[in-house]
Amino acid sequence: MRLLWLDLNSSYAHSSLALPAIHAQVEGREGGVEWAKVAATINSNVGSVVAEIVAAKPDVLAATAWLFTHEVLLKITWRVKALLPGCTIIFGGPEMLGDNEEYLRRNRHVACVFRGEGEVGFHEWLRRYDCPSRWEEVTGLCWLDAGGVYHDGGLARVMEFDRLEIPERSRFFDWTKPFVQLETTRGCFNTCAFCVSGAEKPVRALSVERIRERLRVIREHGIRDIRLLDRTFNGSSGRAIRLLELFREFAPGMRFHLEIHPALLSDEVKALLRELPAGLLHLEAGIQSLNEEVLQACRRVGDLQAALEGLRYLAALPNLVVHADLIAGLPLYSLRQMIEDVRVLSSFGTGEIQLELLKLLPGTAMRAEAGKSGIVYSPDVPYEVLRTPAMSVEDLRQARLLSRLIDGFYNALAWQEVTRNLIGYDERFLPDFLSWLEERDLLEQPLSLERRGALLYEFCERRYPMFLTAISVAWIVAGIPFAKEPGKRLKPWNGEIPSGVSVVTGKYESIMRVYYLAGDGEEYWFGFDRGRSASRPLYVSRRRG
Repeated sequence: MRLLWLDLNSSYAHSSLALPAIHAQVEGREGGVEWAKVAATINSNVGSVVAEIVAAKPDVLAATAWLFTHEVLLKITWRVKALLPGCTIIFGGPEMLGDNEEYLRRNRHVACVFRGEGEVGFHEWLRRYDCPSRWEEVTGLCWLDAGGVYHDGGLARVMEFDRLEIPERSRFFDWTKPFVQLETTRGCFNTCAFCVSGAEKPVRALSVERIRERLRVIREHGIRDIRLLDRTFNGSSGRAIRLLELFREFAPGMRFHLEIHPALLSDEVKALLRELPAGLLHLEAGIQSLNEEVLQACRRVGDLQAALEGLRYLAALPNLVVHADLIAGLPLYSLRQMIEDVRVLSSFGTGEIQLELLKLLPGTAMRAEAGKSGIVYSPDVPYEVLRTPAMSVEDLRQARLLSRLIDGFYNALAWQEVTRNLIGYDERFLPDFLSWLEERDLLEQPLSLERRGALLYEFCERRYPMFLTAISVAWIVAGIPFAKEPGKRLKPWNGEIPSGVSVVTGKYESIMRVYYLAGDGEEYWFGFDRGRSASRPLYVSRRRG
């Protein structure tokens, strides 16, 4: 039997764990199954992908349905079914976690879908894929029989998660990507109503030794960046400490991106985080909202004040990069509150602020209770919120534009410091800058780093002239050409650098060509060595008047 897996991802950089995780469990069980895959992204030509699948003549076509791949997946598989009517198509993945009856009636080309974890159940189905009368034996399988009657196999859970064969042992594990995902737990201690993991109980975790084994395999393949799939990372302080110590073993050759709950930072975890090598960790701190009533409505566990103190601590550590997220469209959350929350997160020195619109995902409590909560959401992917009692359609549009502003200016390292200072200086900066950019129809189009700097400078010329020098300095340090404003004030400096200046960065060398910038009450000197850096200064000093 020919089994073809359509490995469809949202971009070239991403790679799903589903195929290698399931295939790794084969261990000779499917001696009569010929496994193959077709890899594609949502930007691939649909016709070309269909042609490749049809040429393979699979008996079974399997695929994982994700939020951002689902629409393209349906386009491909509808065409495949038309060309290969005898092919059995099965989907699994997060999109299948809700009520699948309506889905199967709407997409009749899909023979069945699998709800839950497939490492065991998918193999059980393969052994009886051509005998629908026995599909009742497979936990998690949902399908319509020949008479149109819906059958629901419930939810599949792999309770012995720690005993599964690791995905990295599968020949289908993709080692060509810039990062890999490492799943270390399943389930979550928290009960957030907007998250599919909130209902996953009990939490199942890999042992530290098992994780060490996987990291060694990953290192052998030359991968440096690891994205940890662990929503309960510091739910247990002891486990968090053991994992952080494990990650330190793999420094400096590897970097780890992981989620952390800032309200649950024990003193021991704080102390260890402070000691870790710079660059080892990129932390995503779950915030969602800084309003207690909003968090309670979302059933999120954790004291808000403790979360704020934890985030402040994390953001102050120079050896860490800290990312915090806010979600527009949560119950009771208004646009005004979100803007204020951005100001608070900015004041902490948070390394990156992510603003997202709430998506009511299949299988989440918030989706099931949307009508009762007065939340209107899109019926098709990505299921984004369209209106709530606290946010109008226009408010949510503004939130989406604010997200682009934050991403383009605050999250861009070149403009982050001056943007943070502007946010803290005036509570009207964010809404006014947003309106100014919107009037010029600039937030719906891509903007280069240079263009963003020029716009920030233009906006501040009349409203915040005291920040123009800071923007000019940021422009020069970013290596953007001097010929354009805000770099035009930069002048050659032919004398000695005065005594009493404060070195901002680098070390002055006589070979450097020096430029001078005068601002209100402060002066700057920039040293360039074109042989070592074509456009960025290697030395910066400052003197305040």
